[in-house]
Amino acid sequence: MSPVAREHQLLLRQILGWRAAASIAWSVLLLPLCTAAFISVSTIDLFHPIQWITSSFNDLYTSYVIFCVLLMSVVILVISIFNVEFHTVVPSIPCSRLALISKVIHPQQVIHSVVHAVMGMLVAWCAAVMTKGKFLFLSVPCPPSESSADDVPYMCLNEYHLFLLLLGAFMGYSYSLRYLVHHMNYLPFPIIQQYKYLRFRRSLPLLAKQSCVESFYMVRNFCAAYYFFGYIPKAWIITTMNLRIDSKLHPLDTVAGLLDLSLLYHSWLCGVFLLITWYIAWLLFRIYSTEAHHFPVQPTFAEETDQCLPKILNSNPPPILKFLALQDLMFLSQYSSVRRQEVFSLSQPGGHPHNWTAVSRECLNLLNDLTLKLIAHQEAAATNGRLNQPSVGDLRKAPNTPGATAEESSLQTPRAGILPRAHMTSLVKSSLLPLKTSPVADFGSNLGSPFSPSPLTRKAGVLELSSPWHGSVQSPHIMRRGPKLWTSYSDLQWTGSPQEPLPMTAVAKVTNGAVQPSSLYLWLQSKKEQIKSFLSKRVLIMYFFSKNPEASIQALFSDTQMHIWALEGLSHLVAASFTEDKYGVVQTTLPSILNTLLTLQEVVDKHFKLPYVSSKPPRTSGNLADTSYKTLRFALRASLKTAIYRITTKFGEHLNAVLVSTEHNKRLQQFLEFKE
Repeated sequence: MSPVAREHQLLLRQILGWRAAASIAWSVLLLPLCTAAFISVSTIDLFHPIQWITSSFNDLYTSYVIFCVLLMSVVILVISIFNVEFHTVVPSIPCSRLALISKVIHPQQVIHSVVHAVMGMLVAWCAAVMTKGKFLFLSVPCPPSESSADDVPYMCLNEYHLFLLLLGAFMGYSYSLRYLVHHMNYLPFPIIQQYKYLRFRRSLPLLAKQSCVESFYMVRNFCAAYYFFGYIPKAWIITTMNLRIDSKLHPLDTVAGLLDLSLLYHSWLCGVFLLITWYIAWLLFRIYSTEAHHFPVQPTFAEETDQCLPKILNSNPPPILKFLALQDLMFLSQYSSVRRQEVFSLSQPGGHPHNWTAVSRECLNLLNDLTLKLIAHQEAAATNGRLNQPSVGDLRKAPNTPGATAEESSLQTPRAGILPRAHMTSLVKSSLLPLKTSPVADFGSNLGSPFSPSPLTRKAGVLELSSPWHGSVQSPHIMRRGPKLWTSYSDLQWTGSPQEPLPMTAVAKVTNGAVQPSSLYLWLQSKKEQIKSFLSKRVLIMYFFSKNPEASIQALFSDTQMHIWALEGLSHLVAASFTEDKYGVVQTTLPSILNTLLTLQEVVDKHFKLPYVSSKPPRTSGNLADTSYKTLRFALRASLKTAIYRITTKFGEHLNAVLVSTEHNKRLQQFLEFKE
């Protein structure tokens, strides 16, 4: 592990460690209150209220209740550890049913489910002990008629106790599946920061309601499962522990046995107790872990350099640390003029805007990466899952735009220069392609041949290692093709005067030297297509392999929250620089910022025009599991337009002096005239 990564892990433990410890401590402190409420409701007696209240208070001080509270504290600790280990800030959204099944049977998820089932059984045992009565013990003395002639009593199975234990295991496993399917490990950051107490109090009614409803459905499902399969664990327990069955009682795996209202009520109450205690631990961890954290812009001591905001943004920290840093950047840009001055300040000695350079570079990199990802997705949709790789002519260095300084070019991401230029609009071309590209010589426009790549092309290193087109393609819809060996005349016109084309003899050698695919390769490809065609006609196979378009779009925008924060932070800093930037450090990067924002807006608008993309956000379900990731693309579109308007309304007509392309200038005029 590198020193920087070690420093990030140490910082993560400092930030997230005490937050997790505080959430666990509060969960354990609230456990006696939940236990007292459970005991009171389980022994409710409305006809004798004074006796009911007195007996409930007396039960709280008994030894078995104290032991159960201690045991459930251990359960809460284990559940909280799994919450910490499985948390994520970018939800993993399965795009098909097969992907969901693979996540369910993943070893980590299997361990998660088994541990939660065991913890659920422990909570159910505690609930049975505190309920007392017929639920207290697993084995009870048999009635006299069931005993032997020599008056040696036999032990009979208490099926009520076994029912509650199996119910707890079932609820624990169901909770684990819900945790996976509903992305309960996803940590949504609140839009409006509130005190932790207010957030917790606001969620309590919904938490109690959802626990009651879920417990009802879980009890219903478990009763159905116990009716068909309950005899299996019952026979195993009887054989293992050498117990008997009380013939005077109705077996619980029958309709008459399951219609016991007392059993159903206490089972439902046990489920409510389990879900409330677990949901409280989960909710407190989510509230504590998403609390805003202030990172210093400039270090006070030399040892704190790796903990500063610019350093964290430009490194590769853990995801939650990156999100907290971007969230702090957004708050900094809006509410703290003192910290904004630190961003705009110059280094001493030297007079370089290192802080602004680091912050703006990372924001532009994030936005350019999102632009590339959306373009790749749109090309995959336009060509029905097949994408052309960029041609050799697309990978040469484009001429610098007017007014582009060395510092401006350093702010651009090196991954944004490699794109299939034939499918890009003029606005996207003018913004993305002046970026860093591979220095490969261009071929003449009159030398076109759509053949497979030659050894010359492969030796030239057409694709950069950091390019999204190198190696395995990110999208599952994309299939790679060989790069083109020609450049169209329109491409040459757009890029300006190309380099001297290769002689005809050299290109002829390249064409003649192209390796034709062998007959075995062609036969394997044909068989592969036949198998795919055969499987695509089978309904059951397509049921599992077919991809949900909405889920694919949600997965595409699953990490857009950090792009929204980058937009908000960058636009607020640019707007504030109009009056606060004394040294003019923002003016040097203003053209590249405008290019990036306008390019991203065009790509986002084009995405919403795709035929299968909904233009309205889906309805959010009123439950504890956050579904804000489903509407991130709509939040991105709104934030992007707001960010551009924030800059144009602040600078006004001064933006006409910024050197941008003609297409960008037209779009800026629409924003200046409030016509966009």
